Amino acid sequence: MGDSLEERKLYGGAIIINLPANLIDASDLRQIPDAQEVFLDPNSDINYIFEVLDRVEPTDPEEAAKFHFDSIAQDSSAESYEVQTVYVSEQQGSSADTPAPILLTGTQKVAKFNRTDLDDVFVLLALFRLTGKPHDIVFVLNVPATATTTNINLDVTKQAFSAMANSLKIVDFGLFA
Repeated sequence: MGDSLEERKLYGGAIIINLPANLIDASDLRQIPDAQEVFLDPNSDINYIFEVLDRVEPTDPEEAAKFHFDSIAQDSSAESYEVQTVYVSEQQGSSADTPAPILLTGTQKVAKFNRTDLDDVFVLLALFRLTGKPHDIVFVLNVPATATTTNINLDVTKQAFSAMANSLKIVDFGLFA
């Protein structure tokens, strides 16, 4: 997490965001669905996932973020999960057309990496609700509590995640046509 950030183009350049420079694009290693962008930290089990999804029903921003978090937990077959905090970022979006993110922190107990033992996973989620478009953008940072992540300072990680989420800029709304 302490690595310098660099601008990354997502979805063919339709979205740009500042991410750690050393991340590995998972699409270079395996098939990734078109609606996703996935990046891996080469020094830990941390992963960064971006997904363009259909807009969810809750109109309240915080409830919509919780809905996405619950959906991720269920898709991951989490044994248990809990939202710790959720709030709309005080920063304006990185451009007039990019909404401010709704930021959520939570935890999940889930078996990761094809193991049967449950891991504690710290989940950071940023939800971007697109005005006038039937889509949500979800940015998730998964921080499993494994041997490779035990030295991670969660307060620093939250601050870095917030800075990354607030740097997201939608350049081409044609992505959502």
